[in-house]
Amino acid sequence: MFILYQRDDCHLCDQALAVLAQARVRGLESVFIDDDADLEARYGVRVPVLRDAKGRELDWPFDTEKVAAFTA
Repeated sequence: MFILYQRDDCHLCDQALAVLAQARVRGLESVFIDDDADLEARYGVRVPVLRDAKGRELDWPFDTEKVAAFTA
């Protein structure tokens, strides 16, 4: 399972979603940080951030090669 932390109306988040689709990431959940003070404090300027089930995080910018290595 993977979580993409993102914001509403975020063009970088839209780009990240496109990269994740190209990389064919399965089990992806989107979490919007806008209305959560804790997530906002943690990810505010870092979004989009991809997190795996082990708690590892991949910060933007990333491409399909980085995503493939991260999700392997």
